[in-house]
Amino acid sequence: MGPATLEGVAVRGLLLLSMLCLLVGRAEANGDATYRATVLLVVGAPGTEEYERMFQEWTDRWREAAERGRAEFLTLGLEPVDADATDLERLEGMIRQIAADENVHRPLWIVLIGHGTFDGRSARFNLRGPDLLPEKLNVWLTGMRRETAIVNCTAASAPFIAALSGPDRVVVAATKSGFEINFARFGEYLSQAIGSLESDLDKDGQVSLLEAFLRASRQTQEFYESDGRLATEHALIDDDGDGLGTRAAAFEGVRPTRDSETGAIDGYRAHQWHLIPNEIEQQFPPELRRRRDELELQVFRLRDRKSELGEAEYYAELEPLLIEIAELYEQAAAIDEAPQLPQLPVPEAPPLPEPLPRSEPRPAAVP
Repeated sequence: MGPATLEGVAVRGLLLLSMLCLLVGRAEANGDATYRATVLLVVGAPGTEEYERMFQEWTDRWREAAERGRAEFLTLGLEPVDADATDLERLEGMIRQIAADENVHRPLWIVLIGHGTFDGRSARFNLRGPDLLPEKLNVWLTGMRRETAIVNCTAASAPFIAALSGPDRVVVAATKSGFEINFARFGEYLSQAIGSLESDLDKDGQVSLLEAFLRASRQTQEFYESDGRLATEHALIDDDGDGLGTRAAAFEGVRPTRDSETGAIDGYRAHQWHLIPNEIEQQFPPELRRRRDELELQVFRLRDRKSELGEAEYYAELEPLLIEIAELYEQAAAIDEAPQLPQLPVPEAPPLPEPLPRSEPRPAAVP
């Protein structure tokens, strides 16, 4: 890359920074956000009053985070049992109603809190009444046009990853195997991490789903270590559609490496998911955000191949991606700052003049 090219990239970088500052300033002045998610939180059968209180606390944290992120927050399982429909039937109805919503640019978070079981063949999320199988949930989500994250905070939840993994999906499970059947603490720490800037590893003023996953995984491990117990849960995250999942131990900061157990590399897409977006994300138009996210993923994957490329080839592929990303921020700023012409009052039309009186014709002169 020659000096001229480097100078051009530097100029683009400064321009991008100025656009970010402009968007932040306008976001602070304008409270009307374009980014709005939907959170569907499902609480399973608690079993005991102690678990009922615990699950209510987790729910309250998710609710608070959703409110701060201006997300639509829906719950199932906290209200009295419906005599006319099971929780499983109501859950299907809620998902199908969300799927029919025209706001397809709004991401969908499905959070499962409660108990899970595994009989060696099938994993289940325990509801009041018939349980939820991941295969059934996958059927309901088929054709969903929204990007979807499924977060299963229960024991024996790993099989949900293989069943639900796919394009435009992020799947989180509290365990790495269906045979990790003891009660999972991961959900408690995730409910704390999702709304706390202490989870913000890259210091961009927002907490991604990946960052919350990493912090909750670390705190779960610390819980068992401080108690002198062998950890009985190891959370996984999957966002590349391969159904394998990656443990928190495979990450260096927010950058993923290949998991030595599963062989997977996940986390790039999950790092683009934010329940409480910062000011820039709140104002970024959805149609531009999706393209920007695609370009960022290309940058991340290119970076992973850097060792396979020569320096000139690497930067030749990187530069157009960074330039287009900068241009998207310019477009977002231009949309946000487009001047609005004042609505001037339309003047009333002046009254028409009174018609002149008609003059009588004069008689012709006599010669």
